Amino acid sequence: MKDFKQKPGALGQEKISFNVARLKKGGATFEIAIDPDFAVKYHEGEEDVDVKDVLRSQHIFTDVSRGLHASEEELKRVFGTDDELKVAQIILDSGEIQFTQEYREKLREKKLNRIISLIQRNAVDPTTKLPIPRSRIENAVEQLKLKVKELEPVQRQVDDFVKKMMPLFPIRLEQIVVELSIPGTYAHQSYGILKKFGEIQKETWGQDGGLVVHLEIPAGVQNDLIDELNNLCHSEVGFKIIKEV
Repeated sequence: MKDFKQKPGALGQEKISFNVARLKKGGATFEIAIDPDFAVKYHEGEEDVDVKDVLRSQHIFTDVSRGLHASEEELKRVFGTDDELKVAQIILDSGEIQFTQEYREKLREKKLNRIISLIQRNAVDPTTKLPIPRSRIENAVEQLKLKVKELEPVQRQVDDFVKKMMPLFPIRLEQIVVELSIPGTYAHQSYGILKKFGEIQKETWGQDGGLVVHLEIPAGVQNDLIDELNNLCHSEVGFKIIKEV
């Protein structure tokens, strides 16, 4: 799927009251009214989202805000078809996305929170192997003036943010395998916690009902995992890192 295009300068100058996709082609302008949430999902390649989900109306406009429809003749001349659904897909794939100011702000805030959470969950200080505090990540975002790209997948932006933070402090995205020893009294109850935090690679059940498990987890969640297990098991959990992935 082709990337959406945005023109930040144009968006800053023009107050958008509708969420639209716009394409200039053949000396004319064509627009479609879009659902912004589905437009983002469509762009990010979610398999269960198609063009019909994105459209607020299946009509093609020359100006959405004024309700001016493109004629069948104009569609045939420029796109070779008057099938509005096919034309809408061309506009989505090749045109510019213009969100309302309100939606852009909400989307940026949502994506920024998600990016920070993923960095916190997956990153460690490679010199100490300890997770990076959220406050430190937030301060780095502010200090570096990192900007969220509304239409770029979050995971790609996580990698970019981490690279830009590296000159400020040691940071690396990591998966680790930990060995956990859980007393028999709490072993079965702890299973849900283990599955929530990571992927079980190996488990050994002792004759006393105790459990020794190798669990692959994002490096940044190790403290949360231990805290939750210790709350359940009254601090009787054994823990050690056995492998970095």
